[in-house]
Amino acid sequence: MLAGTLAAAGPAAAGATRPSAGIGGHTTGAAAGNPFCAKLKTHWLASAGAQAFCFGAPGNTAGTPRAAAVPHPAGSPAPRNVDAASFAEDVNPAGVRAYGQSEVSVAAAGRYVVEAWNDSTTFFTYCGAAQNKEEGTGFGFSADGGKTFTDLGGLPNANCRNYLYGGDPSVAAYRVGGRTYFYISSLYNSTAGSGTSQIAMDACEVAGTGSRATLSCGQPVIIGNSTFCRTVGKTLECDFLDKDFIAVDPAHHRLYASYTDFPLVAATFGTNIDASVCDLGNAAGGIGPAGGTPAAPACETNAPGTRPYLNITPASASACENEGAYPAADPATGALYVGYEFNLGTNEGYPPCSTAATPTSDVLAKVPPGCLPLVKTATCGASAKIGVPLTSIDSEVIPGFNRAPTDWPRVAVSDPAGTVSMVWNDARYHPLGDVLLQSFSLGTLAPVQSAPVLVDKPVAGGLNFMPAVRAADASGKLDVTWFSRKSPATANTDVYAAIGIDPRAARAPAMDTRITSVASNWDNSTSDITPNFGDYTDNNIVTTGTWPYVGSTLYVAWSDGRTGVPQPFEAHLPG
Repeated sequence: MLAGTLAAAGPAAAGATRPSAGIGGHTTGAAAGNPFCAKLKTHWLASAGAQAFCFGAPGNTAGTPRAAAVPHPAGSPAPRNVDAASFAEDVNPAGVRAYGQSEVSVAAAGRYVVEAWNDSTTFFTYCGAAQNKEEGTGFGFSADGGKTFTDLGGLPNANCRNYLYGGDPSVAAYRVGGRTYFYISSLYNSTAGSGTSQIAMDACEVAGTGSRATLSCGQPVIIGNSTFCRTVGKTLECDFLDKDFIAVDPAHHRLYASYTDFPLVAATFGTNIDASVCDLGNAAGGIGPAGGTPAAPACETNAPGTRPYLNITPASASACENEGAYPAADPATGALYVGYEFNLGTNEGYPPCSTAATPTSDVLAKVPPGCLPLVKTATCGASAKIGVPLTSIDSEVIPGFNRAPTDWPRVAVSDPAGTVSMVWNDARYHPLGDVLLQSFSLGTLAPVQSAPVLVDKPVAGGLNFMPAVRAADASGKLDVTWFSRKSPATANTDVYAAIGIDPRAARAPAMDTRITSVASNWDNSTSDITPNFGDYTDNNIVTTGTWPYVGSTLYVAWSDGRTGVPQPFEAHLPG
């Protein structure tokens, strides 16, 4: 997850002082005195994008990458793995190679697939570079169902001298009126290292047909703005927005975004979970009730320094951190569900939050459709909310991973099952962590299972983390994917999947499916990004144009170190 203004990294010339300037001579958030960055050093845990906004690249580790692929035994099948990026794009105009793309999101519609990622080339590139290489969010496009990808560089942004895309991408697909659209959201912050913090997205449309189709993307559309700003001397200081994710409701022609708002209130570490809505047009792909179209969404977001469209949950009275917001829309009813983690990071040594009275939890909130009008401010908030206490792994040191992991939930709605489900990391059964799932009844959020379901099998004391789930298939079943290590004695990392989970069942399928054709040894990778393999993985079921809007192919995206440099890979089932 990269963020806002990204600082250049690398060793200074002999005898010289390394400057704090970043892209186009701009400073990092920490160098600019951004108060959010000061708190990030003490209690808050935030995204990779936020880390990069504040502190720039962790250092130039350029050199000859070592091969890090670990073959599996012969006869051990996996779907074809495809690198969605190109090494040729990872070089700045002056000839400096960047190392690493990570933190991925994926979506597909028909034969078209888009994967997005954090791109380390941003650290070394000025505004106006070819292929928008200065942007921290890169993306690739496939016109053949994910068999091959074209690396399209960074998201288009004509305002790059003032604002930059900073990673934490989320991708959603939408088909309407015989056309195919993709939306790619990201952090979007001032190049001054201070000032208004935003969430933005590019709306992209597939042009042409078949294997010759291309992807044409517009300019940034603002989804969220800082809710509080103040002027200190001559510097504008604002709340920092982080960890965006988006979801499309194709039945109601809407897009929802959820994110975290880190406030500027002194001596407080609590955070808000907010959301916004965009009008995508009408059923024919024309202008919608708020004036939006699929190619030009009309987003009901707040003006800088004002209340958000929708506050899912305010900062807690105990000042414990809320983070990792993740939305899921119910196309049958129009309701919005948002999951997030309560007490991330503040559960380690921050007295108000390191107590039995403030257990670390993954929380699920429901917002009914009547609370979600296409106006500047939602008329009401969450009508139901439930928290699931967890045993966190956010203090775990994972070999080869250059940051602590998180326990952020992922959420999916299944109308055939009448459920909304969360998946997350949890160490309650094994010290190094498992992937758990629990479902709740749509509407009431009453738990379906008496206890969370163990998804990863067999565990045998291994490490399983960063799960993903996005949507139910046409029959209502869920597909969950995650990073997995068989043993604590290895950094060899695979991606596994549990396919066809009944959301109401008390047990997951007995056998998991390996997605990676080779394991990657995370100890043998060089990266300019922290975290080097991102904070999340992703999967998504292909979008169709008819109810229930999902097809039969599951697309999986993850950061992979098999080349010695983290890359954004993709695979799909069926192959």
